[in-house]
Amino acid sequence: MASQAPQPPQGPQSPQGPQPPLDPLATTASQLLDQITSHAGSRLSRLSRLSRVRRSGHRGPVAPPPLVVVAHGSRDPRTLATVRSLLDTVRALRPGPAVHLGHIELNEPLLPDTLARLAPGRAVLVPLLLGRGYHVKHDLPAAAAAAPHLDARVAAPLGPHPLLVDALHDRLVEAGFPAGAPRRSSGVVLAAAGSRDPEGLADTRATASALAERLGVPVVPAYASAASPTVPAAVHALAARGRHRVAVASYFTAPGRFAAQSAAASPGIASAPLGTHPALAELLLHRYDEAARTFTSSPSDHAPLAASA
Repeated sequence: MASQAPQPPQGPQSPQGPQPPLDPLATTASQLLDQITSHAGSRLSRLSRLSRVRRSGHRGPVAPPPLVVVAHGSRDPRTLATVRSLLDTVRALRPGPAVHLGHIELNEPLLPDTLARLAPGRAVLVPLLLGRGYHVKHDLPAAAAAAPHLDARVAAPLGPHPLLVDALHDRLVEAGFPAGAPRRSSGVVLAAAGSRDPEGLADTRATASALAERLGVPVVPAYASAASPTVPAAVHALAARGRHRVAVASYFTAPGRFAAQSAAASPGIASAPLGTHPALAELLLHRYDEAARTFTSSPSDHAPLAASA
């Protein structure tokens, strides 16, 4: 019998034995379950975020607060026409905020009626007034407080500010006031409405000082009511100082009785009121921006702020 060739030794076998083939149906089901779980989690996360947004009341970008321009009011029909034209310029410069008009007296709409028609929310009241006084310190904050549906800010008055000096200078040049170097025989009377408030008078003096620096001639503040000197007295005071070529700068926002009386007292040039000068529209928006910025730094439920200088 032939002998068999010796067999090579075999290595040790794995204790687990051969692996069974993967079940493709089980693999597909597992992947499908993972996808369903991931999709459901994403949907729940999105619904949670939407729920938080609804609870917070957030609806996207917040609209700018309305701008309420507060004019004094006048029986002169030219005043109202001028103010409305000025507001059209403001709207053209800044299409964002809604622009409304309210009057302290004599013209409609009156300020309380304007505020009553505004939707609940924020608002900024900008006085079309040239300095501090009773209206700015008392009437406007009182009107804002009487509108509890509004979180309102009362902006500072327009003056004093360099933009007003620009407008006064332009109006004088338009009236024929000679430009150039200082003139020894010239002077200007800054004719304003007047106020019993010392801070209001200080605001007018500050504007007169800035205009004098701009023109290079003396500028004396004078008043149509409630304060002294009057415009004729200021003209005489300049003449006593050798300033015989005196012009009257009309420091009024619009035509009216006081502006006409002041111009009639001028011995020479009298400028037109500031009216629709572009600087006034820019300044109204500047005061609006100053007051609107306070909304981001304080709670929405506190009392309206009084105007600052």
